Amino acid sequence: MTLHPDSLAVHAGRDDLASLGVHALPLDLSSTNPLPGIELGGLSYEVLATGGHPFEGGSHVYARLWNPTVARFEEALARLEHAEEAVAFSSGMAAVTAVMLALTHESAKRHIVAVRPLYGGTDHLLASGLLALETTFCAPDGVAAALRDDTALVVLESPANPTLELVDIAAVVAAAGDVPVLVDNTFATPVLQHPLDLGAALSLHSATKYLGGHGDVVGGVVACDAQLAAALRRTRAITGAIMHPLAAYLLHRGLATLPVRMRAQQEGARVVADWLLTRPEVARVHFPGFSESDPLGLVGTQQTGPGAMIAIELAGGFDAAAALTASVQLFTHAVSLGSVDSLIQHPAALTHRPVASEAKPSEALVRLSIGLEDPADLIADLRQALTAKTGRPEEAAAAVR
Repeated sequence: MTLHPDSLAVHAGRDDLASLGVHALPLDLSSTNPLPGIELGGLSYEVLATGGHPFEGGSHVYARLWNPTVARFEEALARLEHAEEAVAFSSGMAAVTAVMLALTHESAKRHIVAVRPLYGGTDHLLASGLLALETTFCAPDGVAAALRDDTALVVLESPANPTLELVDIAAVVAAAGDVPVLVDNTFATPVLQHPLDLGAALSLHSATKYLGGHGDVVGGVVACDAQLAAALRRTRAITGAIMHPLAAYLLHRGLATLPVRMRAQQEGARVVADWLLTRPEVARVHFPGFSESDPLGLVGTQQTGPGAMIAIELAGGFDAAAALTASVQLFTHAVSLGSVDSLIQHPAALTHRPVASEAKPSEALVRLSIGLEDPADLIADLRQALTAKTGRPEEAAAAVR
């Protein structure tokens, strides 16, 4: 039976529940598992440690190698992403790191092309040299020129963090040729965008955000084909970066409401973004639902909706941004995004603090993650915060810069 995406979000990864005699998702917290014997136990270990799946009569051996609760979440996410498989990790950055390690090892190539802007953690990882990789940063139209014989991977994010710039994924895939493309799909989610359908090799999520949706779980997940998934599981087994089963349980439960949450938060964001356009304190509103933020016309084609993230540049610069984040009452001043409650943060001072100066977002820019509150209440909070006088000392503001 072919299911509508909303139905798939509810039922994917639950095919074995009836045979287990349960209705709700089970949670397996076992750190170790009984072995059927030395030979089968050893074979089980070898198969799982090298990226394979459990086999009949074998064992899961050890939670660093395999966990059934994690596997159910992976199956569900893979189906939502139109992928053969998915591999879950302890955090989004663990997932990014595993992709870099796995693909450069498999190809014996050490060069990465990264399309800016990117999430600050990904940008910092690539620029730091920690993985002993060489990275060329470029704009979307510079990918072809940045490729080398030793390029293992092209990395991009769309919508991009934090400015919400949209990247034409199919165009980057065409420019990359035989080089696999990784798309960070965190902001769009599989509700709004399917990078693999556009030719990307891997679609990555910080599952901490919209997939979980409640600000109470940390995780990362990558959707891809079976061959790449095996390489990622090998890397995960060696590095010990598997997702904890409780996190997988919460994320799988979160998938059931993902389409409903995403649509509701997106509609709230439309209302808030429209209002922000009217404010003299706001110099610019970045929102993919506006034509000036989507010059390529990708919303409605590549991405079915604009999403629920907004970025604004304050006319008063950094001081106005600091005052706004200090004055909100309903919004929570915190990093991260995608929760049912609305969040606000200053990327240049926080998530993008370690990014090179040429790629750092404007100090006037503030990012809003719109939750499930009534938009009228969010607007009222922003109205009072935009006009509030916080009395914040100038030296405190300068210390954040």
